[in-house]
Amino acid sequence: MKLWKGRFSKEPDPKTNDFNSSIAVDSRMARQDIQGSIAHAKMLGEQGILSLEESEKLQAGLLELLRDIESGALPIDPDAEDIHTFVEAELTARLGDTGKRLHTARSRNDQVALDVRLYLREACAGLMGQMRALIAVLCDRAEENAEAVMPGYTHMQRAQPVTFGHHLMAYCEMLLRDLSRFEDALHRMDVLPLGAGALAGTTYPLDRARTAALLGFSAVSQNSLDAVSDRDFCAEIGFCCAMTMTHLSRLCEELVLWCSWEFKFIELDDAFCTGSSIMPQKKNPDLAELIRGKSGRVFGDLMGMLTMLKGLPLAYNKDMQEDKEAVFDAADTLKLCLTPLIPMLQTMTVRADRMRAAAAGGFINATDCADYLVAEKGLPFRDAYKITGELVAVCIEKGCTLETLPLEEYRALCPAFDEGVYGAINLDKCVRERTVVGGPAPENVRAQVCRVRALIEDHPTGKGGGTP
Repeated sequence: MKLWKGRFSKEPDPKTNDFNSSIAVDSRMARQDIQGSIAHAKMLGEQGILSLEESEKLQAGLLELLRDIESGALPIDPDAEDIHTFVEAELTARLGDTGKRLHTARSRNDQVALDVRLYLREACAGLMGQMRALIAVLCDRAEENAEAVMPGYTHMQRAQPVTFGHHLMAYCEMLLRDLSRFEDALHRMDVLPLGAGALAGTTYPLDRARTAALLGFSAVSQNSLDAVSDRDFCAEIGFCCAMTMTHLSRLCEELVLWCSWEFKFIELDDAFCTGSSIMPQKKNPDLAELIRGKSGRVFGDLMGMLTMLKGLPLAYNKDMQEDKEAVFDAADTLKLCLTPLIPMLQTMTVRADRMRAAAAGGFINATDCADYLVAEKGLPFRDAYKITGELVAVCIEKGCTLETLPLEEYRALCPAFDEGVYGAINLDKCVRERTVVGGPAPENVRAQVCRVRALIEDHPTGKGGGTP
């Protein structure tokens, strides 16, 4: 059935049907399409636009249709133009002329704008739930490793001592921002477009606020042209997915590095690795690598949406059919990546001994040595910085560390040094004394874990509800 065939004198070419069809992508919105139609039919009956009998018959027919689709009794016709056409055609086949009344005061333009919002609202709630679970796992592992000293890096060079717990909590901060972005996007998306019609509203006396309440929206759109042409929310959710994937990719890059023989800071569980077809010794972090690689796919989805939208005049254009495949893929891919990452982090083995050994060998306490000269001996920082740099050069030449360099070597460069320098550059002390807010001291890490746990327990996972 073609909802638009009245104007045409001949059937479309089969190639036109194939190219024009979106059922392969939008069939996943069957429940949301029926949900919106039930609310629309109920409002039409309450407003007297349809009789109460017709309205109730439509609602009952739609609920039956939904049950049949979800049970598998009614397969979705792959030859249908889109999910809206399929639902209306099937409803009409069951209810006759009453089914034809469902589309009163509605266009597929405002209908699809509604369906996508309803679908993404639920999809985002699921993603946010997974992100909260990932943050919870990171908090658990951070708490376990609040005192596990490791090198902090800049430019991939050992820089200053931190703890593994502190490092993991950095990713919690990123993911908290990601959650906040999803929440903001959902807030801006919380607007009912239904009632905008094709582009100019309708002459029927709709109660749009009633439809909004039935579907769980807090507001209705204020401009009919914008309502049917707005896909900001798709692009925004695409960006939220892309930004979260950026953070997952960075974490997975570190997992790949950390489980290499060059680092061996962690070992991933066998259940989340694969082997080689030719090299029997290999244990490859393929899942982490795939997550890292799939970030590019999500970036492409976002770029596709922005490029599709950038040149469109108002109001609806068929180009917008491309929005769903892109945003659905972005959300699907993020969900796919979060699913194995959570248990992969839960089961990884942390090699605190390897981290400590790396921290001991990279002069990462050099800044603390300079700070000792400033705080204890009154030297200007730049003088202390120069002296410490010269000490590091001496250590490299002699094949030792700052901890093992004899005191006479210290005093040869600066007589102000005394035995106190060895306490100042002790790695555990270096970490413990970094108690400034945001610093890696174990007490800070534990406090941050408590703070983040409280935040995710209170954090909403998205808005649900509505008809049916």
